[in-house]
Amino acid sequence: MSGNVRQRMIEGATEVLARRGLHATAFSEVLSLTGASRGSIYHHFPGGKAELMEAVLDDVGTRCDDALRALRGRPVAAVVDAALELWRAKLVRNDCESGCPVAALTIAADSGRMLDGCRETFNQWRDTLASALQTAGCEAQRAIDFATLLLACVQGAIVLSRAEGQPTPFDSVARQLRAQAAGLV
Repeated sequence: MSGNVRQRMIEGATEVLARRGLHATAFSEVLSLTGASRGSIYHHFPGGKAELMEAVLDDVGTRCDDALRALRGRPVAAVVDAALELWRAKLVRNDCESGCPVAALTIAADSGRMLDGCRETFNQWRDTLASALQTAGCEAQRAIDFATLLLACVQGAIVLSRAEGQPTPFDSVARQLRAQAAGLV
């Protein structure tokens, strides 16, 4: 984890959120995981848990979007492969014990503001993927539709892989997406 206390807390909260969900994410666990002091909560997140979760959403959203932006200029198959590998690598790195923190926030969002942030994050990822697909030669509406399909399938595949404790469902979905991507251009 990063040396910056605030960033460490965001990264720790991201990990707990992805494993346990919003309602089971407690400051005490984040503090224990990151080694931050209790006073750090009030200093870095005076708005409490809601402010921390907004910071997690912003951080995760930006990191993933940056990785997806890097795919622009590649052929369609390479965009799809790299996007799938982005999510698969995290799934496998965590032994299929954690999901997408944005999905976790979406499911348990208890405010319109939080749900709006989740929607904006998913929409940004979709638009970034669609842009990379369009740059690779895919027609605009097909690119948006396929990017939406990819995101929805990945989220479902992560859930199924968590339930099974292995990446087999993810890999099955990835094979189908790769086959379908071959017909995009």
